[in-house]
Amino acid sequence: MTISLITTTYNSATTLRDTFNSVLSQTYSDIDYWVIDGASTDTTLDIIKEYEEKFNGHMHWISEADKGLYDAMNKGLMHATGDIVGILNSDDFFTSDDVLETVAKTFIDVNPSELDAVYGDIHFVKPTNLNKCVRYYCSKNFRPWLMRFGYMPAHPSFYAKKELFIQYGLYSLDYKLAADFDMMVRLFCKHHIKTKYIQKDFVTMRTGGASTSNLSHRLLLTKEDAKACRHNGIYSNYIMCSLKYITKIFEFL
Repeated sequence: MTISLITTTYNSATTLRDTFNSVLSQTYSDIDYWVIDGASTDTTLDIIKEYEEKFNGHMHWISEADKGLYDAMNKGLMHATGDIVGILNSDDFFTSDDVLETVAKTFIDVNPSELDAVYGDIHFVKPTNLNKCVRYYCSKNFRPWLMRFGYMPAHPSFYAKKELFIQYGLYSLDYKLAADFDMMVRLFCKHHIKTKYIQKDFVTMRTGGASTSNLSHRLLLTKEDAKACRHNGIYSNYIMCSLKYITKIFEFL
């Protein structure tokens, strides 16, 4: 079973080596790795070329101008040749060496007709201290009906059959911050895909991502979450989607 992994980059030189090293450290070797660069102007391309040989033909990359993060993800999805697809951001890295092996084993052990996707947990660290968890995002209690309140499983831990994206569509470019949420609503609530939660910390994420970097981004994200629900036929509104921030307090404890 081949797992296609997609990393999107744009001027990611300060963090990209951590991402690449964590992929190289994975115990699962049947990987189709796509790096989609948005025409970086720093030394990102030099790092990609430096690591290309180390992947022994498993890494493929392109560098060209794009329309942003989700456009880059879509390019990766269209190039991916694996049975299963997941995304690892260029400022994140795998928390342990057996993440992809765990994903593959889960899909292999379950009847193919009974499983479309898996998801797990992630945790956040400050860029100045990668060893200290400052927030733990547990997806265990996620249920599809909670999406109307802005909840979703941790997107960096989401691995799905590629055929889902072919059948149900790619990431929508109508969203600046919430195309991943829109994708989840579409798959979980509109098309009722079959999923399994894996109790495992998949990814270590640095704090300061676009969706949580400041108050205006949080307000826009909440607005777009509500829009995604409505677009997919799920009743919600701005106030309902704001409720997720109450429980997020517990992720810091």
